[in-house]
Amino acid sequence: MTSSRRLRFGRRSLYALAVFALAFVAGPVAAEDAPARCQGTDMLAEMQVKQPALYDKIMAESKATSNAEAMLWKVEKPGVPASYLFGTMHLSDPRITELPAAAIDAIAHSKSVALEVADLSPEAVAAAMAKAAGLIVYTDGGSLKSALSADDYNKVERVVVKSGMPGNLAAMMKPWLVSMLLATSDCERKQIASGKVVLDLRVAAEAKKAGISVTGLETIEGQLRALASIPDDQQVAILKVELDTIDRADDMMETMVQMYVKRQIGAAMPFQLALAAKSGASPDVFDGFKKALLIDRNAGMRDAALPLLEKGNAFVAIGALHLPGPTGLVTLLRESGYTVTPIE
Repeated sequence: MTSSRRLRFGRRSLYALAVFALAFVAGPVAAEDAPARCQGTDMLAEMQVKQPALYDKIMAESKATSNAEAMLWKVEKPGVPASYLFGTMHLSDPRITELPAAAIDAIAHSKSVALEVADLSPEAVAAAMAKAAGLIVYTDGGSLKSALSADDYNKVERVVVKSGMPGNLAAMMKPWLVSMLLATSDCERKQIASGKVVLDLRVAAEAKKAGISVTGLETIEGQLRALASIPDDQQVAILKVELDTIDRADDMMETMVQMYVKRQIGAAMPFQLALAAKSGASPDVFDGFKKALLIDRNAGMRDAALPLLEKGNAFVAIGALHLPGPTGLVTLLRESGYTVTPIE
């Protein structure tokens, strides 16, 4: 889910599907071939120096975004044991995967732990993709090649090849799938393939350590359907924007890591919209993404989480972009009668 590359971050809940699928396709990578962590340039810090007025605008919008100041939230209701809501990033960066002590303690004292999807193994992802082939590739005679310029299509082919797949598969892929591949830097793919795990799986490991089973608020198939529901013309337009910054995948990841670590997640969407505007894309291009991946999915995750929260002692971990704003989980849970308080 930039809106171009913020599409990536917001979609990082979904971006994980591509990472695991790529690891499955490309095969294992020796640990020594993967760096300790991926390196990149913080593009927001870069913008602060080169475009200070734009940086100030983005940070003002960030501060105005409700419920963006924390990643761990306490969820309470009279007569029910407290539960917790935790925002994640689906990355293997050690600065992300080091769980806060308060989160570890909350998991240890929980009776239920829920992630967006309970099983993100390569086998589960591959099986879901096989069942939903019509959502992933063109089955009606369409072709991605006909939707892009020759230059852009050549870029897509290179991305597909670097991801470990034959270049001629590019024409079959739906635009949203290629966008997910673009959201996965070569470095992060190697991290996952070498055995490193994303933050969500760290949460799952802590739950297992405490003898708690992990449930999913969604299914892989449901996430695929959400992506595929974005109007085709918007998928293509978003992909074109992403292709404009094809060489900055590591920088985008570093930027999002910094936003997460600094608890500036409210800057993510305005930052990505700024990048999209630079590419000449209208904000309207991302309406379908925001509705399908944020508004509708947030409501669905709330509905799935409520039975767990009603029992209390639940720990719910979802992508960080699903927490803030008027349609975020923090607001939705407050509207459902809970007191939701930031912890850190």
